[in-house]
Amino acid sequence: MHVLFAAAELAPLVKVGGLGEAACGLVRSLRRAGHRVDVVVPDYGPSLLELDPTPPRPVPVPAWAGPATVRRFTLEGLGAVHAVDVAGMARRHPYVHPDTGEGWADNDRRFFAFSQAVAALAGAWRPDVVHLNDWHTATTLAALDPTIPTVFTIHNLAYQGWADEGWLVALGPRAGAFRHRNACNPMAGAIRLADRIVAVSPTYAAEIRRPEHGEGLAELLEDARDRLTGIRNGIDTERWDPATDRYLPAAFTAAELDGRDVCGRSLRRLAGFTDDRDPVIGVVARLVEQKGIDLALDLAPLLAHLPARMVLVGDGDARLVGLARAVAERHPDRVFVSPYGEEVAHLVAAGSDLMLVPSRFEPCGLTQMEAMAYGSIPVVNGVGGLRDTVIDADADPRRGNGFLADRPGPLHLMDAVHRALRAHHDEPRRRTLQQRAMRSDWSWTEPAAAYAAIYAAAYNVVADRAVSDRAACSPAPDSSSAAISTSDQPISLSTSTVCSPSRGALRNNPVGDELKLVASRT
Repeated sequence: MHVLFAAAELAPLVKVGGLGEAACGLVRSLRRAGHRVDVVVPDYGPSLLELDPTPPRPVPVPAWAGPATVRRFTLEGLGAVHAVDVAGMARRHPYVHPDTGEGWADNDRRFFAFSQAVAALAGAWRPDVVHLNDWHTATTLAALDPTIPTVFTIHNLAYQGWADEGWLVALGPRAGAFRHRNACNPMAGAIRLADRIVAVSPTYAAEIRRPEHGEGLAELLEDARDRLTGIRNGIDTERWDPATDRYLPAAFTAAELDGRDVCGRSLRRLAGFTDDRDPVIGVVARLVEQKGIDLALDLAPLLAHLPARMVLVGDGDARLVGLARAVAERHPDRVFVSPYGEEVAHLVAAGSDLMLVPSRFEPCGLTQMEAMAYGSIPVVNGVGGLRDTVIDADADPRRGNGFLADRPGPLHLMDAVHRALRAHHDEPRRRTLQQRAMRSDWSWTEPAAAYAAIYAAAYNVVADRAVSDRAACSPAPDSSSAAISTSDQPISLSTSTVCSPSRGALRNNPVGDELKLVASRT
């Protein structure tokens, strides 16, 4: 299958949160499965990671969005990538000012212009399906030819890209779908227009249909429930493999864990912890309210009594960064705080005894899976994808791989930490949990197959719609030998209704309109 995949992030080129990791992992797995995937990302500026770049070529977009260009380069281990440049896109950080943490004032124009270019490229390339990710690419659907099947993935419903209602006159023929509460809401429009919608875990797909988790869009998502499904993200099991990880001082496997002890001692030295006896609790996260960083820091005064130590790694909101540093200064022998870096993140996964993920809500989460791959037992709030990946070891001793707090909050989280520490001090049980977690399959193989099935479903929806629309627009000819005009029923690009002869609505289908694509087609 030919997929145009558009996202605002793509690891290792640009990664702010889980979106970049998810985009990279899914694209790589789809390509390995034999699908043709054209990746389109914003051009934030040249990178040393780029190989064999081509000169930029113009992309036809409306005057307000231009000029736009696209260039092609190769990322090692992933393959070809197309980078789209529009005015103001190249920035030190894709979304926020690095010094203030405030979002760029022109983010709406930047990503709306990028989406216009994505729609133009889709019109030129005619993929079997266009896969859009989060609000940054959502308004592509306003300008996109509606005969092209679409899939829209919600990685985090909290970020919706709200903009002034005045944008609706510029976005394209189907911009009306983006009007929401007297404003322009990219996420709302994509939910209305996409042929299929994916949330990044099954539990999150159910949660966002309820008002308490729907971020104001629960009613829309409930109406779209027949088009909505949940598919768990995976992790890059080649990069997150303790047997081959170049960032670690020693390698280890589920069968041979000695190297993990070496990593633990290295982590303690980095943090300045002189006592090797107390277990280390790792926290690797963006420092934003969603991630419950304040809940983790509330544990600091109790660490001496547990006893345990904490290593927190991450960047983000200036207030939470300051709070974390202040807590570390008050408890220097118990709490260590570090900015995010790949090397230290891998060391925390390999050297910590527990990995705390105290998110208030979590669409999927990658940290808990990365931790399990390295034998760090996750302690998580039982929300979203955390509930889909972590099985409480007390509730289910035969399958358990971590510990869940029943609901977000300090008391429930502390209970889960206490239970995890009891398991840690029981060495046979600790080894069993570590090995069970490390032998789990967190790769992208299964999620990518699920996405391929969703692509096929979207393709077939559009195929069925085209057949239905032709039947409504064109009465059957009197004779089977009657000629069919190819000019009297042009394809309409301005509405979702398509009146077209024969194969006009499915120009990619080489064997006729009646073929329904199956998931195994490549």
